[in-house]
Amino acid sequence: MKTYEVRTHGCQMNVHDSERISGLLESAGYVDLAGLAADERPQAPDVVVFNTCAVRENADNKLYGNLGHLRPVKQDNPGMQIAVGGCLAQKDRATIVEKAPWVDVVFGTHNVGSLPVLLERARHNAEAQVEILESLETFPSTLPTRRDSAYSGWVSISVGCNNTCTFCIVPSLRGKEKDRRPGEILAEIEALLQQGVVEITLLGQNVNSYGVEFGDRLAFGKLLRACGDIEGLERVRFTSPHPAAFTDDVIDAMAETPNVMPSLHMPLQSGSDRVLKEMRRSYRSTKFLGILDRVRERIPHAAITTDLIVGFPGETEEDFQDTLDVVRASRFSSAFTFQYSVRPGTPAATMPDQLPKSVVQQRFDRLIELQEEISWSENRTVEGRTVEVLVAPGEGRKDAETQRLSGRAQDNRLVHFAVPDGAERPRPGDMVEVDVTYGAPHHLVADGALTGGTYRVRRTAGGDAWEALQAGATPGASPKPAVSLGMPSIGKPATPPPSTPACSL
Repeated sequence: MKTYEVRTHGCQMNVHDSERISGLLESAGYVDLAGLAADERPQAPDVVVFNTCAVRENADNKLYGNLGHLRPVKQDNPGMQIAVGGCLAQKDRATIVEKAPWVDVVFGTHNVGSLPVLLERARHNAEAQVEILESLETFPSTLPTRRDSAYSGWVSISVGCNNTCTFCIVPSLRGKEKDRRPGEILAEIEALLQQGVVEITLLGQNVNSYGVEFGDRLAFGKLLRACGDIEGLERVRFTSPHPAAFTDDVIDAMAETPNVMPSLHMPLQSGSDRVLKEMRRSYRSTKFLGILDRVRERIPHAAITTDLIVGFPGETEEDFQDTLDVVRASRFSSAFTFQYSVRPGTPAATMPDQLPKSVVQQRFDRLIELQEEISWSENRTVEGRTVEVLVAPGEGRKDAETQRLSGRAQDNRLVHFAVPDGAERPRPGDMVEVDVTYGAPHHLVADGALTGGTYRVRRTAGGDAWEALQAGATPGASPKPAVSLGMPSIGKPATPPPSTPACSL
């Protein structure tokens, strides 16, 4: 029995790619180390795969630190293989083998499907195999998948990015945007539903520019509406849109399609128009705030989150104050905040006026303080409201000691809720309606059921799938759904696509 372990860093795209990597390895005869009971696990897995990110700060240092820790493990287990894939592998290529010659395989973002062959070739030739393709040849959806969740799934609608943001290296690593045909996407969703999935998240570097490759700028809104016609699909989410390409037809589709959730992640990056211009973000603060106003007009209870970068080269105190002003006006429910750091290979890396770390840290702390106040205030507005929660395992770190369960509300807020004595206990994947009693800075507490408030459990196909998975699990193991085959690709049609995504492809 050959075992494997996949270590994932970075964005949701990488998480989804890791599901493909796991599916490939299991199809090649490997067994997930986490799926074995503790007393069955070998001293070390036969294969360790690092799926890397080049966007996060010090990503390369973290990778080489992890590889360094594995070196003595590999020396003690000569048959062990180490593979490095993802964005950092696409970027650094042969440098990885130079710095860590005990690595066996380096593969890029465009050839995930080559991993099993490269591992076997490295074993046969007794030397490292480095294979990096410059462009995508096969869409990742054609590969087998081992999903992490029984009831929730990722669905890629596009890969790559056509934008040229000066701080971002993703376009050079993921390539130009390539869109899947609408029929293929809908067929994959239908296949996931047959496996018990009740929630899907549509993935793309810029999901709302979907359709650019086949010439339909309204394609994303049509796709959302088509998802609404799929029976049994409870929740639809998507990430991430780009403000410059965000159109009112998408807002209308969100508002008018019941299973499209009232949550929106809209990356701002900076509230300074001057900095946005330097970033090549192709929108300005007024347009950004206008989008949020229209979203809230159509979807009053929408929770909006964002990304923010502090300390971009040349950012002045006035620029930073503009960011604080836009954050105050935006009322984000939460924000992913980052301190700018140089990314070699990006235009911003060579810009003048790189800011001192002390200045960036001080501004970062001020931004965090403001957003914490807003997040807490926004969560307090949900107190007294009845919310529907999709129950999840492991969302609440303190669930065992608080006797609560946890999950996500429709607006994607994390909810910790109490289960009354003697009441039906929901399974992960089931839906529960509960009353919010307290809005904390980073989550909601719903203990209303303990004093006679709302508590309604609705069993779902997702809960059935989770329960079936536990029934066949090894004690002490972390079970995952079985490997599913990749979706067949039908290629790009020679004739123009139909006007709606609900096509017969």
